[in-house]
Amino acid sequence: MNIPNILTLIRIAFIPLLVVLFYLPFSWSMPLAAVFFALASITDWLDGYLARRWNQSTPFGAFLDPVADKLMVAIALALLIERFDTWFLTLPALVIIGREIVISALREWMAEMGKRASVAVSWIGKLKTTLQMVAILILIAFPPGHTFAFLGVATLFVAAALTLWSMIQYLRAAWPHLSRSM
Repeated sequence: MNIPNILTLIRIAFIPLLVVLFYLPFSWSMPLAAVFFALASITDWLDGYLARRWNQSTPFGAFLDPVADKLMVAIALALLIERFDTWFLTLPALVIIGREIVISALREWMAEMGKRASVAVSWIGKLKTTLQMVAILILIAFPPGHTFAFLGVATLFVAAALTLWSMIQYLRAAWPHLSRSM
């Protein structure tokens, strides 16, 4: 167990705290939920940075980090779908969740073929992740109808567009291997 893996485990532990805070009926619960989401988002960046910097990458960390990221994002988006209860948040949220499932399955399949590097994370994926984390943070912190909530939804739409773009890139990179397996 090393510090990057501990940070990933902390991110997973923040998920139930986020859910509990989301549903608490106090004025301070949503801002505190946003703080927990922000801390979890920072650990997403920090654990990868430290693992590379300190040469502490492990198979456990390589497996758990993307699982933690996808759990955190999917659960936060599911909570926000309920909170906002409108198509203009639900649509980009479901695009993001659906893409994560497709790309996770694609990466798993490509890893089984020994071609995982073909679907490595790109700069578009990193930008998409940054924008979706910012959007989710804004949407947790500000209630529906607030000016900043509109900014959060707009940012989520941009993240969803980048999500589709990056998915197309990953599928193009994997297509030669996919088409040979049909």
